[in-house]
Amino acid sequence: MVTGVGRTAGIGAAVARQLALSGWDIAFTYWNPYDRRMEWGAEPGATDAIAARLGQAGAASVSVEADLADIRTPERVFDETARRLGTVTALVMCHCESVDSGLLDTTVESFDRHFAVNARGTWLLIREFGRRFDGARGTGRIVALTSDHTVGNLPYGASKGALDRITLAAAQELAHLGVTANVVNPGPVDTGWMSREVRDAVRARTALDRLGTPQDTAHLVGFLCSPEGQWINGQLLGSNGGLT
Repeated sequence: MVTGVGRTAGIGAAVARQLALSGWDIAFTYWNPYDRRMEWGAEPGATDAIAARLGQAGAASVSVEADLADIRTPERVFDETARRLGTVTALVMCHCESVDSGLLDTTVESFDRHFAVNARGTWLLIREFGRRFDGARGTGRIVALTSDHTVGNLPYGASKGALDRITLAAAQELAHLGVTANVVNPGPVDTGWMSREVRDAVRARTALDRLGTPQDTAHLVGFLCSPEGQWINGQLLGSNGGLT
Protein backbone atom coordinates (compact mmCIF):
# COMPACT_ATOMS: atom_id res chain seq x y z
CA MET A 1 0.00 0.00 0.00
CA VAL A 2 1.34 3.41 -1.03
CA THR A 3 -0.45 6.50 0.29
CA GLY A 4 -0.46 9.96 -1.25
CA VAL A 5 -0.42 8.95 -4.91
CA GLY A 6 -2.51 11.72 -6.44
CA ARG A 7 -0.28 13.11 -9.19
CA THR A 8 1.76 11.46 -11.93
CA ALA A 9 4.71 13.76 -11.15
CA GLY A 10 4.69 13.00 -7.43
CA ILE A 11 7.00 10.91 -5.28
CA GLY A 12 4.17 8.54 -4.45
CA ALA A 13 3.60 7.67 -8.11
CA ALA A 14 7.32 6.99 -8.64
CA VAL A 15 7.45 4.80 -5.53
CA ALA A 16 4.39 2.84 -6.61
CA ARG A 17 5.85 2.19 -10.06
CA GLN A 18 9.24 1.16 -8.66
CA LEU A 19 7.59 -1.34 -6.35
CA ALA A 20 5.46 -2.63 -9.23
CA LEU A 21 8.62 -3.20 -11.27
CA SER A 22 9.99 -5.16 -8.30
CA GLY A 23 7.04 -7.54 -8.38
CA TRP A 24 4.62 -6.00 -5.89
CA ASP A 25 0.91 -5.58 -6.48
CA ILE A 26 -0.10 -2.08 -5.45
CA ALA A 27 -2.94 -0.47 -3.55
CA PHE A 28 -2.61 3.31 -3.63
CA THR A 29 -4.54 6.18 -2.08
CA TYR A 30 -5.19 9.68 -3.31
CA TRP A 31 -7.13 12.73 -2.10
CA ASN A 32 -7.96 15.18 -4.88
CA PRO A 33 -9.46 17.90 -2.62
CA TYR A 34 -5.98 18.49 -1.20
CA ASP A 35 -4.45 18.98 -4.65
CA ARG A 36 -7.27 21.33 -5.62
CA ARG A 37 -6.36 23.53 -2.63
CA MET A 38 -2.74 23.74 -3.71
CA GLU A 39 -1.24 25.97 -6.39
CA TRP A 40 -0.62 23.07 -8.79
CA GLY A 41 -4.27 21.99 -8.68
CA ALA A 42 -5.79 18.56 -9.18
CA GLU A 43 -4.61 16.51 -12.17
CA PRO A 44 -7.54 15.16 -14.18
CA GLY A 45 -7.09 11.52 -15.12
CA ALA A 46 -4.09 11.01 -12.84
CA THR A 47 -5.53 7.98 -11.03
CA ASP A 48 -6.22 6.13 -14.28
CA ALA A 49 -2.83 7.08 -15.71
CA ILE A 50 -1.00 5.84 -12.62
CA ALA A 51 -2.99 2.58 -12.61
CA ALA A 52 -2.14 2.09 -16.29
CA ARG A 53 1.58 2.56 -15.59
CA LEU A 54 1.40 0.02 -12.78
CA GLY A 55 -0.31 -2.43 -15.12
CA GLN A 56 2.41 -1.91 -17.71
CA ALA A 57 4.93 -2.75 -14.98
CA GLY A 58 3.13 -6.04 -14.38
CA ALA A 59 1.22 -5.17 -11.22
CA ALA A 60 -2.38 -5.59 -10.25
CA SER A 61 -3.55 -2.40 -8.59
CA VAL A 62 -6.41 -0.80 -6.74
CA SER A 63 -6.89 2.91 -6.05
CA VAL A 64 -8.79 4.23 -3.04
CA GLU A 65 -9.81 7.84 -2.44
CA ALA A 66 -8.77 8.53 1.12
CA ASP A 67 -9.10 11.54 3.39
CA LEU A 68 -6.54 10.67 6.05
CA ALA A 69 -7.81 13.44 8.31
CA ASP A 70 -10.83 11.18 8.89
CA ILE A 71 -10.12 8.63 11.65
CA ARG A 72 -12.30 6.06 9.85
CA THR A 73 -10.24 6.13 6.67
CA PRO A 74 -7.34 3.77 7.48
CA GLU A 75 -9.65 0.90 8.41
CA ARG A 76 -11.74 1.47 5.28
CA VAL A 77 -8.65 1.56 3.03
CA PHE A 78 -7.31 -1.69 4.47
CA ASP A 79 -10.73 -3.33 4.14
CA GLU A 80 -10.99 -2.31 0.48
CA THR A 81 -7.44 -3.45 -0.24
CA ALA A 82 -7.98 -6.82 1.45
CA ARG A 83 -11.18 -7.37 -0.51
CA ARG A 84 -9.60 -6.60 -3.88
CA LEU A 85 -5.91 -7.50 -3.54
CA GLY A 86 -5.31 -9.36 -0.28
CA THR A 87 -3.39 -8.63 2.90
CA VAL A 88 -0.99 -5.68 2.93
CA THR A 89 2.65 -6.72 3.38
CA ALA A 90 4.33 -3.34 2.92
CA LEU A 91 3.05 0.11 3.92
CA VAL A 92 4.73 3.14 2.31
CA MET A 93 3.39 6.51 3.44
CA CYS A 94 3.90 9.37 1.01
CA HIS A 95 0.79 11.37 1.96
CA CYS A 96 1.00 14.79 3.55
CA GLU A 97 -0.70 18.04 4.38
CA SER A 98 1.70 20.89 3.63
CA VAL A 99 0.64 24.54 3.72
CA ASP A 100 3.35 27.09 4.46
CA SER A 101 3.03 29.21 7.60
CA GLY A 102 5.29 30.23 10.47
CA LEU A 103 5.23 30.55 14.23
CA LEU A 104 3.27 33.79 14.20
CA ASP A 105 0.73 33.22 11.42
CA THR A 106 -0.17 29.51 11.69
CA THR A 107 -3.83 29.09 12.60
CA VAL A 108 -5.03 26.52 15.11
CA GLU A 109 -7.19 24.98 12.38
CA SER A 110 -4.18 24.54 10.08
CA PHE A 111 -2.00 23.19 12.88
CA ASP A 112 -4.63 20.60 13.82
CA ARG A 113 -5.20 19.58 10.20
CA HIS A 114 -1.47 18.98 9.66
CA PHE A 115 -1.25 16.80 12.74
CA ALA A 116 -4.45 14.95 11.82
CA VAL A 117 -3.06 13.95 8.42
CA ASN A 118 0.68 13.71 8.96
CA ALA A 119 0.88 12.36 12.51
CA ARG A 120 -2.44 10.84 13.54
CA GLY A 121 -3.12 9.47 10.07
CA THR A 122 0.30 7.81 10.05
CA TRP A 123 -0.28 6.26 13.47
CA LEU A 124 -3.69 4.88 12.46
CA LEU A 125 -2.30 3.40 9.24
CA ILE A 126 0.57 1.73 11.10
CA ARG A 127 -1.83 0.47 13.77
CA GLU A 128 -4.11 -1.06 11.14
CA PHE A 129 -1.12 -2.61 9.38
CA GLY A 130 0.18 -4.15 12.60
CA ARG A 131 -3.21 -5.50 13.61
CA ARG A 132 -3.73 -7.23 10.27
CA PHE A 133 -0.24 -8.32 9.24
CA ASP A 134 -0.04 -12.08 8.77
CA GLY A 135 2.90 -12.42 6.38
CA ALA A 136 5.99 -14.52 6.91
CA ARG A 137 8.39 -13.20 9.52
CA GLY A 138 10.90 -10.84 7.91
CA THR A 139 8.70 -9.86 4.97
CA GLY A 140 6.80 -6.92 6.48
CA ARG A 141 7.88 -3.37 5.67
CA ILE A 142 6.90 0.11 6.83
CA VAL A 143 8.45 3.20 5.23
CA ALA A 144 7.38 6.80 5.86
CA LEU A 145 8.55 9.94 4.07
CA THR A 146 9.48 12.87 6.27
CA SER A 147 10.90 16.39 6.16
CA ASP A 148 12.90 18.64 8.47
CA HIS A 149 11.60 21.85 6.85
CA THR A 150 10.10 23.68 9.83
CA VAL A 151 11.16 27.34 9.50
CA GLY A 152 8.32 29.08 7.70
CA ASN A 153 6.54 25.75 7.50
CA LEU A 154 5.81 25.13 11.17
CA PRO A 155 2.80 22.79 11.18
CA TYR A 156 4.23 20.65 8.38
CA GLY A 157 7.68 20.25 9.90
CA ALA A 158 6.39 19.73 13.43
CA SER A 159 3.87 17.11 12.36
CA LYS A 160 6.53 15.33 10.29
CA GLY A 161 8.71 15.22 13.40
CA ALA A 162 5.87 13.41 15.15
CA LEU A 163 5.60 11.08 12.15
CA ASP A 164 9.28 10.19 12.58
CA ARG A 165 8.85 9.11 16.19
CA ILE A 166 5.65 7.17 15.50
CA THR A 167 7.20 5.25 12.62
CA LEU A 168 10.45 4.49 14.41
CA ALA A 169 8.50 3.20 17.41
CA ALA A 170 7.02 0.58 15.07
CA ALA A 171 10.49 -0.89 14.53
CA GLN A 172 10.42 -1.96 18.19
CA GLU A 173 6.73 -2.52 18.85
CA LEU A 174 6.19 -4.63 15.72
CA ALA A 175 9.46 -6.52 16.07
CA HIS A 176 7.58 -9.64 17.15
CA LEU A 177 6.06 -9.72 13.65
CA GLY A 178 9.44 -9.39 11.95
CA VAL A 179 8.35 -6.06 10.41
CA THR A 180 10.93 -3.37 9.68
CA ALA A 181 10.08 0.33 9.95
CA ASN A 182 12.18 3.17 8.57
CA VAL A 183 11.82 6.86 7.74
CA VAL A 184 13.22 8.47 4.59
CA ASN A 185 13.94 12.20 4.29
CA PRO A 186 14.29 12.88 0.55
CA GLY A 187 15.06 16.57 0.97
CA PRO A 188 13.46 19.06 -1.43
CA VAL A 189 12.23 17.29 -4.57
CA ASP A 190 10.74 19.36 -7.38
CA THR A 191 7.38 17.86 -8.24
CA GLY A 192 6.06 21.12 -9.63
CA TRP A 193 6.06 23.36 -6.58
CA MET A 194 9.49 24.97 -6.90
CA SER A 195 10.05 28.44 -8.34
CA ARG A 196 13.18 29.13 -10.38
CA GLU A 197 14.69 30.85 -7.33
CA VAL A 198 14.03 27.84 -5.09
CA ARG A 199 15.44 25.43 -7.67
CA ASP A 200 18.62 27.49 -8.01
CA ALA A 201 19.04 27.78 -4.23
CA VAL A 202 18.54 24.06 -3.62
CA ARG A 203 20.90 23.08 -6.39
CA ALA A 204 23.57 25.42 -5.01
CA ARG A 205 23.31 23.73 -1.59
CA THR A 206 23.50 20.17 -2.95
CA ALA A 207 26.89 18.50 -3.24
CA LEU A 208 25.93 16.55 -6.36
CA ASP A 209 24.84 19.79 -8.08
CA ARG A 210 21.37 18.75 -9.18
CA LEU A 211 17.83 18.56 -7.85
CA GLY A 212 16.46 15.39 -6.35
CA THR A 213 13.85 13.52 -8.39
CA PRO A 214 10.93 11.32 -7.34
CA GLN A 215 12.81 8.37 -8.81
CA ASP A 216 15.76 8.98 -6.46
CA THR A 217 13.40 8.43 -3.53
CA ALA A 218 11.72 5.49 -5.23
CA HIS A 219 15.03 3.64 -5.58
CA LEU A 220 15.69 3.82 -1.84
CA VAL A 221 12.15 2.85 -0.89
CA GLY A 222 12.32 -0.06 -3.31
CA PHE A 223 15.51 -1.28 -1.66
CA LEU A 224 14.09 -0.96 1.85
CA CYS A 225 11.08 -3.04 0.80
CA SER A 226 13.23 -5.71 -0.85
CA PRO A 227 14.63 -8.85 0.83
CA GLU A 228 18.07 -7.22 0.63
CA GLY A 229 16.84 -4.32 2.76
CA GLN A 230 15.60 -6.39 5.68
CA TRP A 231 18.52 -5.60 8.01
CA ILE A 232 17.89 -1.85 7.85
CA ASN A 233 15.45 -1.12 10.63
CA GLY A 234 14.54 1.76 12.94
CA GLN A 235 16.49 4.30 10.88
CA LEU A 236 15.90 7.84 9.67
CA LEU A 237 17.71 7.95 6.35
CA GLY A 238 18.71 11.06 4.41
CA SER A 239 18.48 10.66 0.63
CA ASN A 240 19.24 14.14 -0.64
CA GLY A 241 22.45 14.19 -2.69
CA GLY A 242 24.43 15.81 0.10
CA LEU A 243 22.13 18.76 0.76
CA THR A 244 23.61 21.12 3.36
